[in-house]
Amino acid sequence: MTVRAARHTVAALQPSLIRKLSNSAIGKTDVIPLWFGESDTPTPAFIRAAAKDAIDECQTFYQPNLGIPPLREALAAYTNRLYATDFTLDNIAVTPSGMSAMAVALQCVIAEGSTVVLQSPVWPNLPAAAEILGAQTIRVPLRPRDGSWTLDLEEFFAACPPHTGALLINSPNNPTGWMLEDDEQRHIIDFCRQRDIWLIADEVYNRIVFDRERAPSFADKVSEDDKFLLINSFSKSWAMTGWRLGWITAPKALLHTLETVAEFSFSSIFAPTQIAGITAVEAGEPFVRAAAQRYRAALATVDTAFSALPACIARCRRPLSTPSSLLMASATVMPSPSRRCINAALGWHRARLLVRMARAICACVSLPSRRCCSGRCGSCAPCLSKAPPASSHPKRCRAAAANCRAGCC
Repeated sequence: MTVRAARHTVAALQPSLIRKLSNSAIGKTDVIPLWFGESDTPTPAFIRAAAKDAIDECQTFYQPNLGIPPLREALAAYTNRLYATDFTLDNIAVTPSGMSAMAVALQCVIAEGSTVVLQSPVWPNLPAAAEILGAQTIRVPLRPRDGSWTLDLEEFFAACPPHTGALLINSPNNPTGWMLEDDEQRHIIDFCRQRDIWLIADEVYNRIVFDRERAPSFADKVSEDDKFLLINSFSKSWAMTGWRLGWITAPKALLHTLETVAEFSFSSIFAPTQIAGITAVEAGEPFVRAAAQRYRAALATVDTAFSALPACIARCRRPLSTPSSLLMASATVMPSPSRRCINAALGWHRARLLVRMARAICACVSLPSRRCCSGRCGSCAPCLSKAPPASSHPKRCRAAAANCRAGCC
């Protein structure tokens, strides 16, 4: 008997290589787990205790499609505190994970054959969630400029054909750490208004930012008349990746549609999980701030150590340009060159392991024999002048490479 293939839009999807890699090694104690944007810190005890208490109170029955009202109210209040907005529970739909929020959002507003335009690189699940619906995706690359990743908004807008259904933007970005600023978000909102296009914004990393309390959000720039769906998650800010809890902020007029799609997608969410979410939002701010400090310190550990490694420094400061920087980016620890944010919760344990791994790699690389230009490019002169005299140029180049920014050695 021949089994018919799945519908063509599903059959055409490429499996996630990140998931394939992680599935092969999850649970192995001798593997450094750097595949997901996931903290190595467990969920805080006070959040776990709230879920335990709810289970002991037998809160194990079906719940409302949009989430329990106390959680929706808590999420609206949380957003209002961060961004001085005036959302209510009627703007909030709770979902079983941020990824489910993205899928439900797209199901509500994207038709087969329409186009979704997004920036790249981006977590592969995001474009796949549109493609599985039969939408076409157009990806506009982030580009390095003046030492930082940037999105050329004119290029981004020009890439939108007449049948564009939505712009899908992930900021702060996984994997680069790139982040939109407020004025750029206003330009994007204005463009969506002019073209009558939906804005879908993945803002799950909005609290893992190092030069301010939170990342810029579209939340304080949209109105009830706009077409917007803002995606967020408990996974990153409160170290709750395994709990699978997220939410959508949307115009009140869309909530009935979201409720209908939720009913036919997942029905409802386990009540103890939602009660844990209330506790996280209402009592978890000290943890969020302490975690940001911890991630900043871990990033500094890796950054300082890599800066002293001749085989890596010239490349790691230019993400995605060579295998060395691909190691950093795929490990989800490479921040934007401006050092404003990091797209993964790198902990101390992983930071130390990554440094040791990098040193081992560098010990196996003979830089002079592979890349040394023997001074022909002229860029080495400032570095060599600081290095101790040696019998051969390669040895001097090796000694000077820690200070080299030219990329030739």
